[in-house]
Amino acid sequence: MSDVSDWYLQREYGVRFEWGAGGAERVAGGVGCLVVVDVLSFTTSVNVAVEAGTRVHPYAWRDETASVFARDNAAELAVGRRAVTPASPWSLSPAALRRAPFTPRLVLPSPNGSAIAAAAGGSTVVAGCLRNVSAVGRWLALHGYGTLERPLAVIAAGERWPDGSLRPGLEDLMGAGAVIAALLATGGAGPLSPEAAAARTAYTGTPDAAGAVAACSSALELARSGFADDVAIAVEVDASTTVPVLTDGAFTAGTHTAGSPLDGAAHTGPSTPRRPADPPSPGVPLLAPLPSPERLRRTESAPRSHSRPRHDPITITHLTAQALLPPSMPRA
Repeated sequence: MSDVSDWYLQREYGVRFEWGAGGAERVAGGVGCLVVVDVLSFTTSVNVAVEAGTRVHPYAWRDETASVFARDNAAELAVGRRAVTPASPWSLSPAALRRAPFTPRLVLPSPNGSAIAAAAGGSTVVAGCLRNVSAVGRWLALHGYGTLERPLAVIAAGERWPDGSLRPGLEDLMGAGAVIAALLATGGAGPLSPEAAAARTAYTGTPDAAGAVAACSSALELARSGFADDVAIAVEVDASTTVPVLTDGAFTAGTHTAGSPLDGAAHTGPSTPRRPADPPSPGVPLLAPLPSPERLRRTESAPRSHSRPRHDPITITHLTAQALLPPSMPRA
């Protein structure tokens, strides 16, 4: 008989859903993988930077210790959005990261994303966002996550109110629901917890999910502060096939090798950074885009299949992070 104190663990389900670092800390012990979703903007920024070939070190605090951490890792330090200068052009803003010169290593302070990563313990951690949602769904399925044998939890990061309490964000609910929908569309995942099913339905039941994210309160906050470009990048649905996976202190882009694309090992990345605009390698197809919410509403769960294709075009990133649980911090 289950302990009555474990009611929040969603143990009976292969795909689970929770909010924030507190939720991640509670469910992490019972899953093999956490998918962190912080659409505005941590996981979007991680995706943009790693896609360009940068090794990203998450860090929980934006204070003097971040500078020391960056120096110890021979990395540049991302500053707050409003603190960008020609000398410090990197920040949590995905638009700023696109404009900034390439750097091989970057420390990216983030109270939400890093706190969730820190809560993962020994679980694999994946950075999911709207830009890479289909790739993340495919990667999870290919690695067997989302089943009773290898359960996963999708964690919507949310934001914080001035008093430090969690403010659930529509953008992260949509992003988490999209990840769950993408995984379910591959067939074989499940069952979904009621929480995960509700998140998925929130996405599939919204006719224009990207438009809803672009118009939500968090997006309005950014746009009114002069960062509308960050919102535009965050709603580039399925623009990326890069899947950042947390391991060992940094998000590092790797690529499939023809012989063993699914072995879970870290493969050596390109010797020169690949910008997002680069064309795909010859003969490697792009992932099919995530089906529309309307189509997903009509999709029945397929029978579980244990077969795996020999080749997969997803760019796999293995990250390692020793992020510490942070105090409450406002948006950068």
